[in-house]
Amino acid sequence: MQTQNKLKRDLKARHLTMIAIGGSIGTGLFVASGATIAQAGPAGALLSYAIIGLMVYFLMTSLGELAAYLPVSGTFATYGARYVDESFGFAIGWNYWYNWAITVAVDLVAAQLVISYWFDSGSYSWLWSVLFLSIIFLLNYISVKGFGEAEFWFSLIKVVTVIIFIILGMGMIINIFLDWYQHASVVTVDGVSKVVSTSQSPWYNWTIGDAPFVGGFSSMIGVAMIVGFSFQGTELIGIAAGESENPEKNIPKSMKQVFWRILLFYVLAIFVVSLIIPYTDPSLLRNDETDISVSPFTLVFENAGLLFAAALMNAVILTSVLSAGNSGLYASTRMLYALAKEGKAPRLFARLSHSGVPRMALLATTFIAMLCFLTSMFEDRQVYLWLLNLSGMTGFIAWLGIAISHYRFRKGYIAQGLDINKLPYKSSLFPFGPIFAFVLCLVITLGQNYEAFLQDQIDWNAVIATYIGIPLFLVIMFSYKLLKRTKWIKYQDMDFSRIKD
Repeated sequence: MQTQNKLKRDLKARHLTMIAIGGSIGTGLFVASGATIAQAGPAGALLSYAIIGLMVYFLMTSLGELAAYLPVSGTFATYGARYVDESFGFAIGWNYWYNWAITVAVDLVAAQLVISYWFDSGSYSWLWSVLFLSIIFLLNYISVKGFGEAEFWFSLIKVVTVIIFIILGMGMIINIFLDWYQHASVVTVDGVSKVVSTSQSPWYNWTIGDAPFVGGFSSMIGVAMIVGFSFQGTELIGIAAGESENPEKNIPKSMKQVFWRILLFYVLAIFVVSLIIPYTDPSLLRNDETDISVSPFTLVFENAGLLFAAALMNAVILTSVLSAGNSGLYASTRMLYALAKEGKAPRLFARLSHSGVPRMALLATTFIAMLCFLTSMFEDRQVYLWLLNLSGMTGFIAWLGIAISHYRFRKGYIAQGLDINKLPYKSSLFPFGPIFAFVLCLVITLGQNYEAFLQDQIDWNAVIATYIGIPLFLVIMFSYKLLKRTKWIKYQDMDFSRIKD
């Protein structure tokens, strides 16, 4: 294996566009979205998706400005080290690598559950995980084009599914409105005229029970956490920027679609579900992510007369799982490569193959993912559950890192007298955008299990399992800071030289 100096910039505009559009679409939208409506009501769920979607939009525009200016695979680690503190970038890099390595293991377990819909393999179900790991490993091993093409088609399947769902759903909603209108008449009572109909109101699901808002503020917080997790993966476009051809042009192009993607694929989809399926539907209340029949998408497809809806959605969710595993292996491999290139990981992982793939980093990441997956096979799954809980927080920490890095990047850029109009992509509404994203993301991060502290007897096991990612991040950061004696980088000392992997 020969050492190359640079990664191959083989990801084309269509690859980045589809990664940007479909990167975060997965079981969080296809299955867990039903639980958000059940817990917070139609309006509560819709408002949560809108607010968190706005937060993610600002985060991605912040990342877009950084990635277009400095398109490197290290992204969060590199930006944190350059514009905040070297120890901050070090901790974010290692946490993010670990997060996606564990996520691959989680996806391998999920693949078994999804495939069992068709094939009950019993004690040999782990062979499916081995097969899927082999597939995504080969896609990443050959060249970056393998990852890009696979992610393009995986994302395309998810996007088409959501579009068909929205079209069918809107058709059903129009029929509900037409039926109500056809049975409507004007009635005058005490001199006041109003429209009444013998048909069910189109907004009926928004008026039953405690709708449109259910459970108050605590439900909104709980739903916000679920929604936030379902958006994770949107930041992958920042990792991919290091291997994009013409990133100064393609990154801004992809980022301009983020707002409409969030509006179309999340907010509009939730709105459709809320009008067709009542929040009291027992299927939504079951909140079982391993049961495809509880997916609101499945329920709407079945209501439209598609009897094979469950099988269809199971196939789509299988592609989502493979997509998540494929993206996770790519992201964690590139992060380990970037850390090694900057001297923050063994230099061995900075070696590139002739096709520009950091294969040693890929092998190491695959090995860790496989070990974590094996912990799920033991009767006592405590180790696996701790690993899973530990990884859950790091996605939000990475988002916080993006907001902090972008705020300081722009402040330092202006402080050194540089012209912001010459940036390849300029994030709008600065400084409100990164500040809003930081505050809301911090509230969600700290509030993940806030109800545990309101109990008469605090369940410290649950608290530790939820929040262990935060002290781990701080230990890594301050250990590196003490060892290397790093300092908080002043605006005047920031390095704005433009490099590329």
